[in-house]
Amino acid sequence: MKLGLLREVADNERRVALVPEAVGRLIKAGHQVVVQSGAGDRAYLSDEEYRAVGAEIGEDPASVIGQVEVLFQIRAVGLEDPELLNLLKPGMVIIALFQPLVEKTQYFEALAAKRVTAFSMDAIPRISRAQSMDVLSSMSTIAGYRAAVMGAERLGKFFPLLMTAAGTIPPARVLVLGAGVAGLQAIATARRLGALVQAFDTRAVVREQVESLGASFLTLSVETEQTKDGYAKALADDVHQRELDALSQPVAEADVVITTALVPGQRAPLLVTKEMVESMRPGSVIVDLAGESGGNCELSVPGETVKVHDVTIMAPFNVPSQLPLHASQLYARNLVTFFEHATSQGVSVNTDAGTTEADFSDEIVQRTCLIRNGEFIHDGLKRRLAAERG
Repeated sequence: MKLGLLREVADNERRVALVPEAVGRLIKAGHQVVVQSGAGDRAYLSDEEYRAVGAEIGEDPASVIGQVEVLFQIRAVGLEDPELLNLLKPGMVIIALFQPLVEKTQYFEALAAKRVTAFSMDAIPRISRAQSMDVLSSMSTIAGYRAAVMGAERLGKFFPLLMTAAGTIPPARVLVLGAGVAGLQAIATARRLGALVQAFDTRAVVREQVESLGASFLTLSVETEQTKDGYAKALADDVHQRELDALSQPVAEADVVITTALVPGQRAPLLVTKEMVESMRPGSVIVDLAGESGGNCELSVPGETVKVHDVTIMAPFNVPSQLPLHASQLYARNLVTFFEHATSQGVSVNTDAGTTEADFSDEIVQRTCLIRNGEFIHDGLKRRLAAERG
């Protein structure tokens, strides 16, 4: 097949969907790859590096889209630049992070009208045989690492215990709320930096993982089960209030609080109230990794860093893009592995006929496909469309 890679157009997107290593892997497998000039610039990857592995360089989006059957992207094609939708051909395949439970349904209707087939990498099922394709886990690993580093940078104290001639400096106290992939990586990084780390998650099943990283697990008598995709189930209102009450003291004692709790397709749960922020020591830091979903902290301003009651509250967007090279490498490996799996399961493109073939008996292919030849496939997206249409 002939595969294409466009330059990302979002202002805060520094990642690229394919790095030269991944392009070389695809070319060795017998595919042709066309890369838009400058696609890797913000990830410190030059056109020359793509040429060196056998890629063709296209000067603009039209010169890439016009000759390929499959597009590999980070962001949904045409979301920030609707003009790109006019370039799409019936039957072509797009693989990207489409966020079907979040982005406006009007976009997906416009995409379907072009009769393309769309696979969303953020819909990869969290099953054992799909671990090597799990982009959400890869990006959460980066976000958790970065959150600990941001907390250490903003905190006006050392993270580690220091014994000096002038006396002993105690270690910083870090509290991580949510022990999914991002939370566990935040714990590991904060521990490597020498902090004293506590963690809490409503899923008791993660306690062993937390303690294996050298952190203590808070036992707050608030528990829930997890979904089949590994997320904590939402708490009932009375249980959620008990959770907030139980977290008040640990938050007040922490120098850095890192929050990572997300519910797919919904607003992030509230974990840190304004009263908790008021109780924290001046100079403390909150790193809210749920900023793009509204934030886990009541006083977070999504996408911004603010100071309230002398507490710095950070709620950054697109944290993985802050480490663009390694984020791109991990995404590209996930993406190519998924593409190889999809083609092995019968996914093929016939742009002359304007159709894509696929075997939906495979769970990975079925759950990642949003649109096939203009027809909506994804259950969550179909429910959203039905609700909006009445």
